[in-house]
Amino acid sequence: MNIIENEIPYLVEAKTCGCNERGKSVSYHFIEASHGLCMDKVELMSAQIQACERLLKLAKEDGEIFLLRDEISKLKTALEMIQYK
Repeated sequence: MNIIENEIPYLVEAKTCGCNERGKSVSYHFIEASHGLCMDKVELMSAQIQACERLLKLAKEDGEIFLLRDEISKLKTALEMIQYK
């Protein structure tokens, strides 16, 4: 019997986008579209935090680093509020 593991280690990917005039923001997309159908809020926010942390490791500009750290902080705060509600 052959068992093929087709599980993707990460569910969400993050990227920074926007111009300097309007300000940059973080956008997310599902690596595989089917994952978006069965996630609850906690799983989604946890996946977004992981995606931002992966992107933070690659960030080189100070503005992007600040943006990602701020986004991670906001997501963690929101996640705590949802979990301890």
